[in-house]
Amino acid sequence: MRIALIKGDGIGVDVSEAALAVLEAALGKVGQDAPSCDEIRAGAGYFSETGLDIEADGETRVDAADAVFLGAIGLPSIRHTDGTEISPHLRLRDTFGLYAGVRPVKAYPNAPQRLADPRAAGIDLIILRESTEGLFYSAATHKRSLVVTDDEVQDVLRITRNTTTKLHTFAFNLARKRRERGKSGKLTCVDKANVFTSLAFFRQLFDEVRHDFPDVPVGYNYVDAQALDLVRKPWEFDVLVTENMFGDILSDLAGGLVGGMGMAACAEIGDSTGLFQPAHGSAPDIMGQDKANPLAAILSGALMLDYLSVKLDRPELGDAGELINAAVEAGFRDNALRPMEFGGDMGTRAITRQVLSHIEKRPRIIVAGVSKQPGD
Repeated sequence: MRIALIKGDGIGVDVSEAALAVLEAALGKVGQDAPSCDEIRAGAGYFSETGLDIEADGETRVDAADAVFLGAIGLPSIRHTDGTEISPHLRLRDTFGLYAGVRPVKAYPNAPQRLADPRAAGIDLIILRESTEGLFYSAATHKRSLVVTDDEVQDVLRITRNTTTKLHTFAFNLARKRRERGKSGKLTCVDKANVFTSLAFFRQLFDEVRHDFPDVPVGYNYVDAQALDLVRKPWEFDVLVTENMFGDILSDLAGGLVGGMGMAACAEIGDSTGLFQPAHGSAPDIMGQDKANPLAAILSGALMLDYLSVKLDRPELGDAGELINAAVEAGFRDNALRPMEFGGDMGTRAITRQVLSHIEKRPRIIVAGVSKQPGD
């Protein structure tokens, strides 16, 4: 198992190291070796040193890996001449076709819940964001699509049949999988089909794919109404599928409902490559100060193991991912995880130690199934 590791900028370094420590411990519990990590330098800091946003052979090495783990990229003080930040990550999405951006949103016991309604304790949904097109299309390698004059700038919102059909197929399969695991499995198409032709097309393609999944319940919501409903009744949703920019905004809103961006794990999946990262920024003001919440990165590591268990046909990797998820759940339930981000007293290293401790407490899983934790 070979991982392309991009620690990046700011707290990306801190949280990547935390995630790798937890990942290695969980793999050890299922009798597996630590992954082989090929560390690739990239980001704004690297750009300021070299004029490159990623090592010259970085994308080739990404292509050779089984998966990519990324800490965080970008520094507000280092930008291109047009004012945009250094973002090789956007180009990686485009180059490797990472169209399915999976953003889990889950409430944990003893973690902050911003809504007073007791049903907020049960929030457990996924926002599925198309990650290569939409309003981000011009931001990757498609600068040629921009109209820029002294009086006007135009960006392109792009929706294609090929990518969107793959996204919706991914969404229906994800909803079906969650339904099999006891969730509602309802899939909601979030768009602005009443205004934009491009998003009416997005909904049309959703309906075309829907015919192949008659067992999956569906719903529809305009994005403004969806933002309202995520505050009014987020517990009524299970999987939301939406355009790139809409997903970017809604996933941050939803993350705020369950504590903050320090809990925002993310998987970006393509046909042959998967990239995993915490969805928060680089927070350079707290870099190296042992203040960052590493849980988004740790949970992203669990997503990576789940992905690799299917890609490599190694179910024991999925068992290791389950161990990580269970350790985080148990840590919050025991009130042993108290991130500074939430006003608690625990920094990056203390949180990492607690997750490792909860993994260590669980019985060793034998791949043949002899010693698996009851109830798993």
